[in-house]
Amino acid sequence: MNVILLGPPGAGKGTQSKKIQERLKVPQISTGDMLRAARAAKTPLGLQAEGFMREGKLVPDELIIRLVEERLTQDDTQGGYILDGFPRTVAQAKALKESLKRKNGRIDRVVNIEVDEEELVRRLTGRRQCENCNQGYHLLFAPPKKEGICDRCGGKLFQRDDDKEETIRERLKVYKEMTEPLIAFYRNEGLLETVSGAGSVEQIFDSMIRVLEKKK
Repeated sequence: MNVILLGPPGAGKGTQSKKIQERLKVPQISTGDMLRAARAAKTPLGLQAEGFMREGKLVPDELIIRLVEERLTQDDTQGGYILDGFPRTVAQAKALKESLKRKNGRIDRVVNIEVDEEELVRRLTGRRQCENCNQGYHLLFAPPKKEGICDRCGGKLFQRDDDKEETIRERLKVYKEMTEPLIAFYRNEGLLETVSGAGSVEQIFDSMIRVLEKKK
């Protein structure tokens, strides 16, 4: 089964994609992992991407699509795959559709994890990190034993700029602007399934498996 996972920052996409990967026995493919692997392997496409990243520029859609195409030719994807974080735009979705069509491939399901914005802000602003050993904590879900102090090394905990409320709300705004048309695109394709991202990890996973395994 070939699956695309959509969801805003803080929706739990990464956690769920790993659980689905274990259940379906297919690889999880994220653009970040793919770019890092291509750069490490020094493939021609990886070196091109590295040039853009070194200059602080976004990797162009055309190059991302070619990297995805290259990744989907590898043996471990022949029984299916999970695309996590790609496509991000309708242009990328259309390019992916055309690429798969040329190879007689297709996407079977697109699962959108939906979470209320205030809940996302609550989740993301609660994250803390140790300035010494980088151990991560969450004020609500995994707090340190002593406020502001790392359990592991006694270092001071801090909040990354990325996890500050103003930054998070801007990220969510950008995500909404980019992704709402993408959700509409896959709804029109008859591929979209939406699950609630509220509840425990297991409850969300059960909902996702139900929509992945239901017959069309």
